[in-house]
Amino acid sequence: MAKKLGMTIDLSRCVGCHTCSVACKMQNNVPMGMLWNRVLTEGNEGMDGAQGQFPNLTKSWRPIACQHCENAPCVKVCPVGATYKAEDGRVLINYERCIGCRYCMAACPYNARVFNWEKSVREPGFNYGDNDVPVRKVGIVEKCSMCKERTDTGLEPMCVKVCPAKARKFGDLNDPESEVSRLIRVKNGQQLLSEKGTKPQVYYLR
Repeated sequence: MAKKLGMTIDLSRCVGCHTCSVACKMQNNVPMGMLWNRVLTEGNEGMDGAQGQFPNLTKSWRPIACQHCENAPCVKVCPVGATYKAEDGRVLINYERCIGCRYCMAACPYNARVFNWEKSVREPGFNYGDNDVPVRKVGIVEKCSMCKERTDTGLEPMCVKVCPAKARKFGDLNDPESEVSRLIRVKNGQQLLSEKGTKPQVYYLR
């Protein structure tokens, strides 16, 4: 059986530190003003807001990135086949084929892509991160690849590697003995916006 790579994120362990966002940005040479991996505060529009009224307050976070959907609407709407499903189940972008129409951004219910509107600005003023990560040109869409350049060599995605609370796990969803499959069973993993029928390959645990 072919691999179906996916991820679990344990929301009961996430502490909202944004380490995953910063590490993703550095690994993948993401320019200033853009994030592939965001950490949202649940029930609040602010970055680190709380729910409830004082003194009865709670705070929790939900990391959001591409969900690498099995039934990916972004793949269906791309007119040039730039967005595609890889053999290992990931949704990837061929940056050389992307024409910047942004149909994929409109189709994605997770707001999981960003667009290069103008020449990228990076601080410091040069490319950083993995040398094998392609540099994206102006006028195209980009997003999480589950760190393809790392995982193709057997390493974990950088967001999984650096999470101080060990909230993230990565593996083969088609392998019932993998850690991600076990966690989904044991902790009743839930898919985001499952009613949309996109069948995300990222599962949230509580």
